[in-house]
Amino acid sequence: MKHAFLDRYSHLESPVHRLDPRAKLVGFATLVVVCVTTPPRLYAAFVAYLGLEAALIVLSRLPWKHVLKRLLVVLPFIMVVAAFIPFFSKGGGSYNLGPVRISGHGLLILWNVAAKSTVSVLAVIILSSTTPFSDLLGAMEKMRVPRLFTSLLSFTYRYIFVLVDEAQRMRRARDSRGWSGKWLWQAKVVGHMIAALFLRSYERGERVYAAMLARGYGGGGVRTFYAYELGILEAGFAALVALFPLAARLLS
Repeated sequence: MKHAFLDRYSHLESPVHRLDPRAKLVGFATLVVVCVTTPPRLYAAFVAYLGLEAALIVLSRLPWKHVLKRLLVVLPFIMVVAAFIPFFSKGGGSYNLGPVRISGHGLLILWNVAAKSTVSVLAVIILSSTTPFSDLLGAMEKMRVPRLFTSLLSFTYRYIFVLVDEAQRMRRARDSRGWSGKWLWQAKVVGHMIAALFLRSYERGERVYAAMLARGYGGGGVRTFYAYELGILEAGFAALVALFPLAARLLS
């Protein structure tokens, strides 16, 4: 099981890695909110957002291959839906692409979705790649985030790798029995695997919860060693990441 999938590069040495996670949470959350509420025609503002994130990637010494790989995991699911909007939306003029007519308003919506999704996903990638997940949870606890939310995130992060490992074992067992996946009637095997994985996950969750109760679990928050402190660097970082996008939006 790969337990460092989400925060694989979170233990690198860089100025961004050493910052208090609370400053990064506030800064990146503000960046995402400002980006999402930016009108789509403010193109210069989106360029400024991406420029800021590119500078943070360089400053944090994250491999570009890692960042682009994570970005390409999420964006295709968003773009598959948004790519059809120009063909069905109306207004804003139209452009002929052979026998197909594309709406100008639909293209604007496509740009809006693509730009805001890219900026938001990059913000999450930088945050998760520069901060250990346990430290993020500790920062949320310090910021008085509801304990139910942080507990759910903690359990999800802890056991998602167990489920992935279980799915991989089921896949190896399926392939060892000569499954090729080339025929339509073989698709039901995938359905059976999903159902079996759900039942195993449910049963495992019940066993884990019973074991936790037996050890005195009472629904407490995340208990981690928090070794960060807010200082001038954290205040400057939060101000930069929060105020720079806002200034770029107002000046665009």
